Amino acid sequence: MGTYLNPGNSGFTVILNTEYVDKTGLISLINRTISTGEKLTCISRPRRFGKSYAAQMLSAYYDKSCDSGRLFEKLKIAEDESYKRHLNKYDVIYLDMTGVMGETAAEDLVSFIKRNIVSEIRNTYSEVRIEEGFAATLINLTEYTGNKIVMIIDEWDAPIREKEDNPGIQREYLEFLRSLFKNSGITSRIFAAVYMTGILPIKKDGSQSAISDFQEYTMIKPRQFGEYVGFTEEEVRQLCSRKDISFGSMKHWYDGYSFKNVGSVYNPNSVMKAIRYEDFDSYWTETSAAEGLMEYIRKDYNGLTKTIAELIGGMEVPVDPVGFANDLVTFRGKDDVLTLLIHLGYLAYDADKGSVRIPNEEIKQEFRRAIREVDHAETRRRLEESERLFLDTINGNEEAVAAQIEKVHAEETSPLHYNKEDSLRSVIKLAYYTYRDNYLQWEELPAGEGFADIVYLPKNDSDWPALVVELKWNKSAEGAIDQIMKKKYPDALKDYGSEIVLVGINYDKDAEPGNRKHSCRIERV
Repeated sequence: MGTYLNPGNSGFTVILNTEYVDKTGLISLINRTISTGEKLTCISRPRRFGKSYAAQMLSAYYDKSCDSGRLFEKLKIAEDESYKRHLNKYDVIYLDMTGVMGETAAEDLVSFIKRNIVSEIRNTYSEVRIEEGFAATLINLTEYTGNKIVMIIDEWDAPIREKEDNPGIQREYLEFLRSLFKNSGITSRIFAAVYMTGILPIKKDGSQSAISDFQEYTMIKPRQFGEYVGFTEEEVRQLCSRKDISFGSMKHWYDGYSFKNVGSVYNPNSVMKAIRYEDFDSYWTETSAAEGLMEYIRKDYNGLTKTIAELIGGMEVPVDPVGFANDLVTFRGKDDVLTLLIHLGYLAYDADKGSVRIPNEEIKQEFRRAIREVDHAETRRRLEESERLFLDTINGNEEAVAAQIEKVHAEETSPLHYNKEDSLRSVIKLAYYTYRDNYLQWEELPAGEGFADIVYLPKNDSDWPALVVELKWNKSAEGAIDQIMKKKYPDALKDYGSEIVLVGINYDKDAEPGNRKHSCRIERV
């Protein structure tokens, strides 16, 4: 066994010795591609979404230098008709590019890879003829052994991401990949299958044409690999049942990604840490998850500040991911920023709606941390105004609350949608968008004899009162309060053990734009 050629199954053995969620169904998908025109697979995922686990699993399954039958015999793949046909039948070349880059100087990256793989071929198969060309040596290897190679490259794009300021290193690395994967004649003679993982999709400008022949699966279009992005809902339910952990809390903290024919998908790293530590918390920061969120949300693109406020306020916003350059530096506007955040795992994408949202409590906390550090005047203004609005609401400052809601209503709502119910609810969410410091937000909360529009429930560690907010037109602020009381909305909150603040806001919808004065009434229950 070697480091890069046939590394064995020890990595996957360690994985199985921990709490393991069976993802071996992925192997059957790769088996279907072996020696076909679709044998080149490239999968992009955020960090800590199990990419390396999958790569080590595949290596243990295909590597001919070890016997992995005992590792897989009780797992799902053992039931697949292709299981024994490919089990431990191939020479495997395994490259963890992040690890490789830590072993050598960047300028020597490609030479280091070639030199070490050739050395391991010589040590394993002394009779294989070593050629001057690396691809020619691999061809000699396959002719000598009688079987083709399975190549696995984990974090394939690390040299691209981390050496953006050194195009020479990038170019040499891409030329290396091109020599292996761009010539169909050579590729077909050497490889039975190639599996690559990375954070970002392949660039669309042609600069990464070395891997343009790969079948690509991303956070926007994972296709048949959707259930292998993370943990499925049923897998998380089973984990919670075995460990006697609250599934509801797990869902609140780490759910939020969803794919066609799969449903909910959870961040696997965070789920396992919550189980290990018996603590629901944000483990996102510990992942060094790509580049900092703050770097992207502070960009001064038209409409981005409002969009971030809407996302933090719990809203879904439209996005057009088409045209994103698939790198960390090329942005044409806010859609490109939002698309990058999808690939980094900060936002969840709904393909049917063409929209994004913040997926769960863990990522909400990351946005909350980042937004307080952003050096952006418009963002700071929104933050300060929202914090002041909460204080004015709790202190019963009715005129200040009415003025701020009126201001947000005018700034954030087009005249065409000014009086629509959904728009009114959005106004409340945008106005109170820093709620996550102390509250959980509920929309259409079943309460009494109806549904309360927006309710803010204090977190367990908060001594703030609960808030019930109603925004109406052509009534009165007092009338909004009367509706809250008549429909018995406070009854739904009586068990929260906290004071309840009722906020009724009204305006004249028939008044001329710019003259729709809002009034407010605040009462305590």
